[in-house]
Amino acid sequence: MDDHRDAPTTPAGAVEASQASQAAESAEVRRFWAGLGLPGLVDVHTHFMPERVLHKVWEYFDTNGPLIGGLEWPITYRTQELERAALLREFGLRAFTAMLYPHKPGMARWLNGWAADFARRTPGCLHTATLYPEPGVETYVREAVEAGARVFKAHVQVGGYDPADELLRPAWGLLAEARIPVVVHCGSGPAPGKHTGPGPIARVLARHPGLRLVVAHLGMPEYEEFLGLAERYHQVRLDTTMAFTDFTEGFMPFPRRALPRLAALGDRVLLGSDFPNLPYPYVHQLHALERLDLGRQWLRAVCHDNAARLFGL
Repeated sequence: MDDHRDAPTTPAGAVEASQASQAAESAEVRRFWAGLGLPGLVDVHTHFMPERVLHKVWEYFDTNGPLIGGLEWPITYRTQELERAALLREFGLRAFTAMLYPHKPGMARWLNGWAADFARRTPGCLHTATLYPEPGVETYVREAVEAGARVFKAHVQVGGYDPADELLRPAWGLLAEARIPVVVHCGSGPAPGKHTGPGPIARVLARHPGLRLVVAHLGMPEYEEFLGLAERYHQVRLDTTMAFTDFTEGFMPFPRRALPRLAALGDRVLLGSDFPNLPYPYVHQLHALERLDLGRQWLRAVCHDNAARLFGL
């Protein structure tokens, strides 16, 4: 006789409460973009990656979250892949990304294969790829481009590499020529790395001024230095990931004196969220941007129009 008394179960009431909460948040997100007269949102900084890799990322936040700004970092959307993708569609995202990145040599080509398959089977996902300074990087970056990659991700902090490494020079050149955007975590937040900050990526831009660089997290905490790079290089953009939220403002606040510069770059600021690795609800990022009070047109451009134009949606 089978005994299932010890099998883990989720009470029906808890499931219903979770579904009701999700439905309420989806409705609130939709009200936000509909109120701006938009057809939906475009989020250039959402994370999808092989499950075992993503679980390692979650373990990092579980362990190190309290060390970052002295704050806990609970993962709000710790659900299965299909549920997460479905939720983004419920939110009304027209397009989103699968930001994934290697932390050591030999991972990038494998991740690119996974991401190509994920994009094929996931409506709304922009085919994402990545790279790492290693022999053969130009070859697999070219393969990804030829396979239809729409956006690349590079994580200088996690990878622990200099983005100006000579091994990456041909890959950056290839991406600049192909005019494919590259979202790069190159700021020193939430924790600095050996090669984070504006200096190393500025050397890349000096060599490849046409590179469509998207600075993740507005470059936190070196916000003003990265605004300077965007003002100097007209193909540089910034994403809003986690910026202006109560969580981030508590330990890496955006300097209010720089808001006019951000407003002036309104055609090159893109919505990013960091979903699902958020310590707060998704809609809070939208409200955080709204309360900057930079105007309806700026908000429309950031939440949809700039990325729609960049990716030809």
